[in-house]
Amino acid sequence: MPRPITAVIHSQSLQHNLNVARTKMPNSQVYAVVKANAYGHGIERVYQAFKSADGFALLDLAEAKRIRALGWTGPVLLLEGIFSEQDLFDCHELGLSFSIHSEYQLEWLARFPLEAQFDVYLKMNSGMNRLGFRPEQYRQVWQQLSSLPQVQRLTHMMHFSDADGERFGREGIAHQCQLFDAIIHDLPGARSVSNSAAILRHEQLQSDVIRSGIMLYGSSPDYPSHSIQDWDLQPAMSLRSELIAIQQLKAGDSVGYGSKFIAESDMRVGIVACGYADGYQRITATGTPILVDGQRSSLVGRVSMDMLAVDLSHLPNAQVGSEVVLWGTSKQGAVLSIDEVAAGSGTIGYELMCAVTARVNFIQD
Repeated sequence: MPRPITAVIHSQSLQHNLNVARTKMPNSQVYAVVKANAYGHGIERVYQAFKSADGFALLDLAEAKRIRALGWTGPVLLLEGIFSEQDLFDCHELGLSFSIHSEYQLEWLARFPLEAQFDVYLKMNSGMNRLGFRPEQYRQVWQQLSSLPQVQRLTHMMHFSDADGERFGREGIAHQCQLFDAIIHDLPGARSVSNSAAILRHEQLQSDVIRSGIMLYGSSPDYPSHSIQDWDLQPAMSLRSELIAIQQLKAGDSVGYGSKFIAESDMRVGIVACGYADGYQRITATGTPILVDGQRSSLVGRVSMDMLAVDLSHLPNAQVGSEVVLWGTSKQGAVLSIDEVAAGSGTIGYELMCAVTARVNFIQD
């Protein structure tokens, strides 16, 4: 039989989370962000759940081709735009929208020889300082793009650096909103500003196209300020395994490499078929929550390549074969959010869901 670890993708939860985004901003077009192979869930596995979205946003042509191959004929947005002049021919053939954030992309677009009119998202660098034209450049670039016959429609775009919290002791989006609005206030065109954190925390924003990403997959963008329960989100992935052995420890016995955990008294410890080669991080700390048969317990000792240990002291009925949930929803309905688990290794839910490795079997419920 196969090793008992699976990543279960919950289609109904994906649909539920998409509906939360639409409910939060009902006057906006809702784009489902499926970059990074749908945040590790698999583009092909999430597609049916997200077909009710108004569009898809993703990273590159390979992902766009996968969406088109699934039958999607609606809008597809390349969030980082084109990476070469040749990409424009693919965008023309596939009917893709794309961002323009740099002078070289603008030059490529101006030289495009075919009769095409692209939907372009012009990106402003309003403080994130990754991609985009600086505010003092933006209007000039907008005028250049507006005059190109290759451009059919322009959408104003920016990305919040602090929509999940505060910046310099004040509301995280205020400085960027003020700057963005001041620059584009009299320019025609739709706007796209809201990511997951802004959708959930700042419903009052005008964002004609919203880019719902991490929230769709059941992770809170501002954890621990808010949990997924606070936002009415549901886990879209459950990483499940089983107990494959049980050890009876005496006081003073250690667990795992480096003897990082030493029992203070006699205790039972379960060994789980999951390790860092499956995507569960090696640096995850003792005490990080785990579900065993739907009941909360915790990690003990250092995570190995293929195994980890869980405290069974308070779970006398746990046996070899008992279900273990590393994150997500148990068969009994108990929920362990990926955000809470990620905190145990000093990271965020995004990283864990994107890091599940190829040897884990993915299934859909």
